[in-house]
Amino acid sequence: MPKYKHRLKQEVPVQREVARWTGQSVAALQDALEDADWGMFRNSSDDINVFTEAVVGFVGKLADDTVQKTKIRTFPNQKPWVDKTIRDALRSRTAAYNAGLASGDMELYKAASYNVRKAVKEAKKRYGRKLESQLQQSDSRSLWQGLRTITDYRAPTSGVTSADRTLADELNTFYARFEAAAKDASDANASVANASGTNGCRQEVTTSTSNALIISEHDVRRAFRRVNTRKAAGPDGISGRVLRACADQLAPVFTEIFNISLSQSVIPTCFKESVIVPVPKKPHPTSLNDYRPVALTSVVMKCFERLIKDFIISSLPDTLDPLQFAYRSNRSTDDAISHLLHTSLTHLDTGRGNYVKMLFVDYSSAFNTIIPSILTTKLEQLGLSPSLCQWISNFLTGRPQAVRMGGFVSASITLNTGAPQGCVLSPLLYSLYTYDCVASTNSTTIIKFADDTVVVGLITDNDETAYLKEIGHLENWCERNNLLLNVSKTKELIVDFATKQKQRRNYQTPVIDKSPVERVNSFRYLGVHITQDLSWSCHINTVVKKARQRLYHLRRLRDFRLPSVVLRNFYSCTIESILTGNITTWFGNSTMQDRRALQRVVRSAERIIHTELPDLHSIYSRRCWTRARKITKDLSHPDNGLFSLLRSGKRFRSLKANTERLRRSFFPQAIRTLNQ
Repeated sequence: MPKYKHRLKQEVPVQREVARWTGQSVAALQDALEDADWGMFRNSSDDINVFTEAVVGFVGKLADDTVQKTKIRTFPNQKPWVDKTIRDALRSRTAAYNAGLASGDMELYKAASYNVRKAVKEAKKRYGRKLESQLQQSDSRSLWQGLRTITDYRAPTSGVTSADRTLADELNTFYARFEAAAKDASDANASVANASGTNGCRQEVTTSTSNALIISEHDVRRAFRRVNTRKAAGPDGISGRVLRACADQLAPVFTEIFNISLSQSVIPTCFKESVIVPVPKKPHPTSLNDYRPVALTSVVMKCFERLIKDFIISSLPDTLDPLQFAYRSNRSTDDAISHLLHTSLTHLDTGRGNYVKMLFVDYSSAFNTIIPSILTTKLEQLGLSPSLCQWISNFLTGRPQAVRMGGFVSASITLNTGAPQGCVLSPLLYSLYTYDCVASTNSTTIIKFADDTVVVGLITDNDETAYLKEIGHLENWCERNNLLLNVSKTKELIVDFATKQKQRRNYQTPVIDKSPVERVNSFRYLGVHITQDLSWSCHINTVVKKARQRLYHLRRLRDFRLPSVVLRNFYSCTIESILTGNITTWFGNSTMQDRRALQRVVRSAERIIHTELPDLHSIYSRRCWTRARKITKDLSHPDNGLFSLLRSGKRFRSLKANTERLRRSFFPQAIRTLNQ
C-alpha cells in the first residue's frame, strides 16, 4: 500500500526568554551605573580593547543581574483578542460536550457554544476599540501589529527549519568569498599607485580638514536616546533598551571611548564583531545563495557611526557626485527616474533620427568588494583628514564575522574587505567609493542610486561610438576598483521612435567581459517598469494587480467592524502607497484608459470604507508642486537649473517641447503647476 504522507504539519509553540523592563528595574540599573567607578576600568590598561571590553562586560553583567528574565510561549496562530474570558468559555464548552456525550443531553453544550461565540464577539469589539485608541495615541507600532494579525497581511516567514554546524561554516565561507580576490586586486592597485603615484581614479585637489574630530558628551547622550529599542542587540550584548534608559549614566564613559578611538584611529574589536543570521529567500533553499545574510552589529557602534557619518557629510561639498541620488537629503528614486526620463525625452525631442540606449548595470555584491586602501585614498582626495581616513580603514579591516543558525554558531572569520551592510556608515562609504564613476562625454550620462547604475547613451546619426566607449571606461573603472559586473543581470534597453529608420538600423550590442549584453523590451528600474516606447501600461497593470490583491486585506478589516478612520489609515499605507509610488514620473504620460483602471481601485476602496478618498490626479498635482518647490530651493540639485525665473521674478520659464510626450513629463508639468 502507498505510504500516507502529511503535507501539512502543525507548528509547535515557540518558547523564548525576554527581559521584563519595569520602572523599578530601570531605576536600579541607573543607580548601579551612577555609582560605577569608570576610572578603575580606564586605569587598568592603556589598550583601548581592554578598556572597552571591560566597560561593555560590566554594563552587560549589571543589566543581566538587574533586569529579570521570563520565558514566554507564543503559539503560531495566537490571536491578540483571545483573552481569559474566551479561554474560560472554551473550557466550559469542552466540559459541556463531554457531559453531553455521557448523558445524551446536548442542551448545555449548545448554550456553552453560544457563550463562546458571544465571548469572541465581545472580545473583538474590545480589541477594535483598543486599536482605535492606539491610533488616537499615535502608537503606530502596536496598531500595525494588530492590523497585520487581523488581515494576515505579510505573515512572518518561517526561519531555517534545519541547521547544523557544517552549514553555518559553509555559509560563513560563502559570505567571505570575495576576500581572496580583493587581496589580489588590492596588491595590484598598490603596485600601480607606487609606480604612477595614483590609484587610477579621477584626481581632485582639495584642502584637507586638519581639525581633529572630538565628540561631545551631549551628542553621545542624544544618540543613545534616539536608539530604536526594538532592534536586536549585537554580539557585545548591549541592547538598545539599556542605552536609551541609561543614556545619562553611560554617555560619559562611552564618549571617552569614542574620542580615544578617534585619536588613535583604532576601533575596539568588540565593536567590529558581527553575527550573520541567514534568512531563506524562498521556502525551500537549495543552495548557499538562497540565504540572505542579515548582520547583527553592536548598537553602541551604530551610535558611534551616526556621529561620524554626520561629520563626514558636513565636511563634503553639496555638489559632490550630483548624479548619485541615494543617501542624500532632498533626493529620492523620483529624482533619479525623472532625470533619466528627461535626459532621454529631451534628446529624442531635438531630432527625428535620434534614439537613446540605456544600459542598466548590475554589480555582484557591490558592498562586499570595496577595498579599504582604495577608499581611503579617495577620501583623502576629498579633503578628509588622514587620521579620520585611517580610522575608516581600521573600521573596514579586521572584522570578525560568524554565522548563527538556530543554536549553531560557525567558526569566526576575520574580514579585511568590503563594507558590512548592517552598519550605518556603509551606504555613505559606498557612495564615496563610486563618486569618481562619471560620464566622460556630453553624449553619455551615468545615473546612480546606490549601486543601481544606468549608462545613458544619447545617439545621433547612428553613431554609438561614445556610448560603447563609455561602457568600456566603466568596465575598466570597475576592474581598477574591484567591483564585479554581473553580465547576466545587466540589460540594455533602446528607445527609438523613428519607426521606418528602426527597421533599417543595425544596433551594436555592448560586450562586457567578452559576453554580449541582453537586450530587453522593458526593465524594472527603482520600482518602475520602463519600456522601449516609454509607455506606462505595463507598470500601471502591475500596480493595479498588486493593489487589488490588497483590497482583500481591507475587506477583512471591514468585516472585523473597525472604525473607518482605521480603515482609511490602512488604505493610505498599503494601497494608496502602491498606486502613487513614483507617481510624478509616470502619471502625466499615462493614458486615460490606464487612469480609469487606477481610479477603479480607489472607488472599490471607497465602497469598502464608506468614505470619500482623494483621487489620484489630485495627489499627482500636489506632489508635483511639492517636489518642484523642493528642487527650486536646493541649489545643489542637478535639475535645479531647469527652473529659471522670468524677469518679473514671479513665474518660471517654460521648457521648450516639440512633442506631447516631453510636454506631459514631470519637469514641464511641474513648471506649469508652479506658474498657476
